[in-house]
Amino acid sequence: MRPPDGQVYRFDPGALCLELLATGGPGAFARFETLHAPADLLAWTAQSRIGPCPGLTATERELAAVRELRDALFLFTADHAHGRPWDPRHLELLNDAAAAPPLAARIEADGSRAWAPGATATGLLSTVARDAVDLFTGPHASRVRECAAHDCFLLFVDTSRPGRRRWCAMERCGNRAKARTHRATKA
Repeated sequence: MRPPDGQVYRFDPGALCLELLATGGPGAFARFETLHAPADLLAWTAQSRIGPCPGLTATERELAAVRELRDALFLFTADHAHGRPWDPRHLELLNDAAAAPPLAARIEADGSRAWAPGATATGLLSTVARDAVDLFTGPHASRVRECAAHDCFLLFVDTSRPGRRRWCAMERCGNRAKARTHRATKA
């Protein structure tokens, strides 16, 4: 992650769909927008769990659809993490995106995973939406959380064995909380 304060740190949200949430968001989170042009979406894809997807195309219209789903998924995930009821509009948008054909995976001769030719941002969107469906209907649905820091709103799925992850990243919010606690006990 590269937040505006300049501190670079590793953040693993635990699911592809949650990786997309770190590219911006609705309302006040729009200031973190990183998907300004189709090329930005292609760059994000290469850095995400999807990995490089040579030949992936994205139009401005598809990029707008990705941002729309991301914003709905952000609110949907936050509602889920806090035990609030899901907004039917967000659920409908998620299900509509998941209904489209996803990216098609294949195995290369060297044993690595690749994506079939003709990949589009619509297929990418479907792949992300299907990942969200799997997450929210699967065994880790109850482990979707928001970072416990008062000024951090990153969402993640806790895949740790004990299921007690509280922070987006120990090297950022976890360390800050420990430092505050340490200063408070010394004072």
